[in-house]
Amino acid sequence: MKTVFGRPSLRRLAAAAVIVVVAMTAVVITLERTSLLRASPELPQIGGHFDLSTADGSRVSERTFRGKWLLVYFGYTSCPDVCPTTLSSMAQALQALGPLADKIQPLFITLDPARDKPEIVGEYANDFDPRFVGLTGNVREIAAAAGDFHVYYVARHLGNNEYVIDHSSFIYVLDPGGKFVRLLTGDLPGHQLADELRKLLG
Repeated sequence: MKTVFGRPSLRRLAAAAVIVVVAMTAVVITLERTSLLRASPELPQIGGHFDLSTADGSRVSERTFRGKWLLVYFGYTSCPDVCPTTLSSMAQALQALGPLADKIQPLFITLDPARDKPEIVGEYANDFDPRFVGLTGNVREIAAAAGDFHVYYVARHLGNNEYVIDHSSFIYVLDPGGKFVRLLTGDLPGHQLADELRKLLG
């Protein structure tokens, strides 16, 4: 590069400045397009539909619980940490809400139908609070429900026919009409979860 008094020429500096400005403009445009894409109404929306079985074999869907706010959580009874922690927080939130909890129906949907038979899921859910309803179904039915809620889950094999299920951990809130209205993180302490629910219940 030619220099003037040991420094890059002004022409070269000007050209470099133009390149930087163009590059920065491209980055800004890309970010704007990305933001628009994320906000696009074309993106998949959580439907909130399920058609599954309770511990006594009754078939239920989100329509069965019309008139109640639904708190829906997907997990499995052999889950070592996340599921029991989240379900415990949900139970604590119900206690903290007092009479307002009568407006809520908490549901636990298993992601492990091979091991979680109806009676197992029902007993597991009731251990956290008698108001919990445990739901299961066959592999196709569970996949359909998880798909409608956009739940991530995959079995991770450990050997010797043992496996765990990696899954997302969210609490899905459906209004009394069965419409999805809120997604809450599963790591909220019980009192914070109760505060969030009070805002919805009015």
